[in-house]
Amino acid sequence: MPRPRVHDLDRLLDAAERLVVETGAHGVTVRSLAAAAGVSNGTIYHAFGSLGALLARVWLRAAGDFLDLQTELADQAEDPVEAVTAAAGTPAAFADRRPEAARLLITVKKEDVLGPQVPEALAADLLALDKRLIALLVRLAGRLWDRRDAQAVEVLTTCVVDLPTALFRRAFIAGEPISEASRTRLAAAVRAILLLPPPRKD
Repeated sequence: MPRPRVHDLDRLLDAAERLVVETGAHGVTVRSLAAAAGVSNGTIYHAFGSLGALLARVWLRAAGDFLDLQTELADQAEDPVEAVTAAAGTPAAFADRRPEAARLLITVKKEDVLGPQVPEALAADLLALDKRLIALLVRLAGRLWDRRDAQAVEVLTTCVVDLPTALFRRAFIAGEPISEASRTRLAAAVRAILLLPPPRKD
């Protein structure tokens, strides 16, 4: 059996992304995915080896694209506070471009998508994504306060990860666009938090 073409793989990943958001990762089967993507069961196994590996790749693609956009938006801002604000607002910007991928990242637990057995190569890719996010937070802390310690990174984690999830999650679950009011509230909250420098460990 010839290897599926790249656009066929993208169609498979797109279909899996939609199914995970609609039914949850546990509701996705090889049969339902094959039907949604218009391919045979064998195509899925031939391209990815297993359903678990395919779902892991779905998560990696979404998270990687999200982090690419987040880094781009943060780097475009000359002012460090606005850079953090842009990074925090990335879920809304990402949803404008890739609504299903954004819903996947915000509303579905990563552990449910990845499952207990992640192939070693994909586990390495996941670790690399985590390191990229930490590196971005460290770089933002350096721009803001000339600090790279855990306390500074924790404050930025609140701004960039915790607040957007809390403010946007309801809209993502409902499949609704992120309102301008929510985006404005997030930006105001981030700027308010950044008025107080992070505490220093004694």
